Amino acid sequence: MSDGEDPTNESAGDADAPDESVVRRDRFSGGPARSFLSSLDDDERIFGADLAVDRAHVVMLAEQGIVDDDTVGEILSALADVEAAGHGALPEGEDVHEAIESAVIDRVGAEGGKMHTARSRNDEVAACIRYRLRADLLALIETVVEARERLLAVAGDHTETVMPGYTHLQPAQPTTVAHWIASYEQALQRDTARLLDAYDRVNQNPLGAAAFAGTPFDVDRERTAALLGFDSVLANSMDASATRDFLVETTSAVAALATTLSGLAEDVIVMASKGHVELADDYSSTSSIMPQKKNPDTLELVRGRTGDATAGLNGLLTNLKGQPRAYNRDLQRAGRHAWDAIDSVTESVAVATGAVATADWPVETLAAAAGDGFSTATGVADLLAMAGLPFRTAHELVAEAAGDIEGGDAPDYETIDAIAQDLLGESLSAYVDREDVEAALEPAESVAMRDSAGGPAPETVSAQLSAAEETLAADRNALTTRRERVESAAERLAAEVDRYV
Repeated sequence: MSDGEDPTNESAGDADAPDESVVRRDRFSGGPARSFLSSLDDDERIFGADLAVDRAHVVMLAEQGIVDDDTVGEILSALADVEAAGHGALPEGEDVHEAIESAVIDRVGAEGGKMHTARSRNDEVAACIRYRLRADLLALIETVVEARERLLAVAGDHTETVMPGYTHLQPAQPTTVAHWIASYEQALQRDTARLLDAYDRVNQNPLGAAAFAGTPFDVDRERTAALLGFDSVLANSMDASATRDFLVETTSAVAALATTLSGLAEDVIVMASKGHVELADDYSSTSSIMPQKKNPDTLELVRGRTGDATAGLNGLLTNLKGQPRAYNRDLQRAGRHAWDAIDSVTESVAVATGAVATADWPVETLAAAAGDGFSTATGVADLLAMAGLPFRTAHELVAEAAGDIEGGDAPDYETIDAIAQDLLGESLSAYVDREDVEAALEPAESVAMRDSAGGPAPETVSAQLSAAEETLAADRNALTTRRERVESAAERLAAEVDRYV
């Protein structure tokens, strides 16, 4: 994915010497630094993208009368041969762009060099990266959408499955499995939105910008955008060739997604250690020495892979921070950070949500643990506050009751009532019925009380899940629309190519 600043109308000329670069010519084709400069092996990822960009560009050149139809037909036929032979058959070169051009010239002769008319490798590589990156983004978005669908299905089965909730890893308040799952689905909604936003800024056409200062040829940038499925054209030619902020935005969104998944993985790892969830064998492993062990290794790797994405973002920002306009060879190293992050995290999405979707949630164990540490204390305080007692007074009363018990069990009514008589000078019955207090001490009833919007009460969570299904459908439609645009563009390009070959 490298480039030097070659004239935009330079044809490659004769390529008889096998060690001669079609771009650098004899003077710059040798020396020990040639392999250091080369990105050809890494460029295998954008091999198909480069072929598409080449085809769109030469079709446009023919339509604009810049290159004659016969020559364009020969170039397009040669590109088909290059595609059939594959990346591994390319000749040596600094990058895939030069190697493909060399392969075309080998087949067509010097006229094959006209494929590079009115462009630089600067705008070419920018187009190739965007073309391939959008495909990776669509694949990742689809994986996240499918993951959310699986999570919502599990949540729908567990709206009444009470479980302990924690803050600071200490028992805090009871909640439900559905409420917990829905919290992560909400986060994945935002991750999806960020990825869709990033996609829309990736999917812009830099072709026609040339090295950075445009070209004297009468190119049609809107036409290449349409043939490649780009939604728009980048307006400033210097920005179009030089910017990699779309990589930053994409990698940042991927790092945010990885962080969401890491939290999910950490929760499940902790739950598994307490016996609050049983992972399927497909998402677990055993010890090499302790046969009784069942370890959540896959989720530990999900947690660990978050470092791939955050490191990628840091590496990318470091690569870009000191570069002046317009093109610098540092950019050859920029794309790999985004690729590594997106590959790693795409796998993590499927594994993390698969582990949750196939897990067993032991209802009785969770219900028994839901009241640990007097986790219903806030519910009792809320009940007293709703009856007219100042909340801070109610908080003090229940806190004193909590301090009088051992082992973290909830106090009984008599204990709380005795403290109320000391603190308030009257019985709890002056404020609330005994039955209501005893109900509030139960985890399931404490959950049912919390029916404010977004809360864990079963009917409230069901409303959240219904809204989440609507958002999921909208995101799936957004994904489908973007895919269909890309596919339609590919069909248009193929039809235009067929006109010349």
